[in-house]
Amino acid sequence: MAKITLDNLAHSYLPNPKSEDDYALKELNHDWADGEAYALLGASGCGKSTLLNIISGLLHPSQGRILFNDRDVTMAPTTQRNIAQVFQFPVVYDTMTVRDNLAFPLRNRGADAAYVRDRVQQIAAMIGMEASLDRKARGLTADVKQKISLGRGMVREDVNALLFDEPLTVIDPHMKWELRTQLKSLHHEFGHTMIYVTHDQTEALTFADKVVVMFDGRVVQMGTPQELFETPEHTFVGYFIGSPGMNVLDAKVTGDTAVLAGTQISLGKGFGTPTGKTELGVRPEFTSLQAGNEGLPVTIKRVEDVGRHKIVRADFHGTEINIIAEEGVNISPDMNRVVFDTAGINIYEDSWRVAPLVA
Repeated sequence: MAKITLDNLAHSYLPNPKSEDDYALKELNHDWADGEAYALLGASGCGKSTLLNIISGLLHPSQGRILFNDRDVTMAPTTQRNIAQVFQFPVVYDTMTVRDNLAFPLRNRGADAAYVRDRVQQIAAMIGMEASLDRKARGLTADVKQKISLGRGMVREDVNALLFDEPLTVIDPHMKWELRTQLKSLHHEFGHTMIYVTHDQTEALTFADKVVVMFDGRVVQMGTPQELFETPEHTFVGYFIGSPGMNVLDAKVTGDTAVLAGTQISLGKGFGTPTGKTELGVRPEFTSLQAGNEGLPVTIKRVEDVGRHKIVRADFHGTEINIIAEEGVNISPDMNRVVFDTAGINIYEDSWRVAPLVA
């Protein structure tokens, strides 16, 4: 297990980058604690896999250093980093049995035969393949082969880190849930440092102790699922996390009030006077519809009943606002105002969260 330090780390695929825009991975300075489970979350092309490949040694950064337990491994090959990596698509030895595939990393390091046998049996039980141990990998389906890849990645107990690059892409939905649960159980049992790349917020939030949200080659927030939900530090975090994501509305903010398309509302706390592009962010869970004169005037476009609650899609001067209503709430035609719970309001300047002023 290892603490992983990213020191002034950046990477460009161009030979002579001249500006920040030329970098696929913009400058990072982070410490990732020994033994924690992290998820790298973001849209395709945001730099997740680039960062993972730098950590694993498959890619050398253009700038900066990467350290394992304060030891500089920036230029060290993958074999010297003592990591295990599972890729998006299955990598197995077709001519070997499932048992031999799982045992290969241990046998390759000269592990005792009895330990290999017991460990392989334990991992096979974890991935649900005890009955298939003596089958050849050739001819198995892609999702079964990926289970073997996951098992082979988890079979070693002495690794500095386990790296997963969207490993459940080819796994059916029900098995995805089971394998995520098993990975979480493995982490609790053995305490490996785990880094899991995904663009799926459900995978990230259910797997990780801390989620590292990336946008445009940059880490915009690292935090617990609760922190990402309650206080998104960047507007991207707000609308990428959540279903639906955070409502983001242009606003003019002065102290504890905001004006949105001519309508003034109270913010419940002061934010000074932001001078850049100012936006108000509020999650649908902190909104409510009502009749009357308070709140923002809206026009209801449609109501979606998703079983546990209703999602109301409303229009506010050309901007969609999403509102979550409890399942039993009746949405009547005279409900033409949306009101925000001030506890759930965040203010953003140039896409970054403005901390409220302390009285």
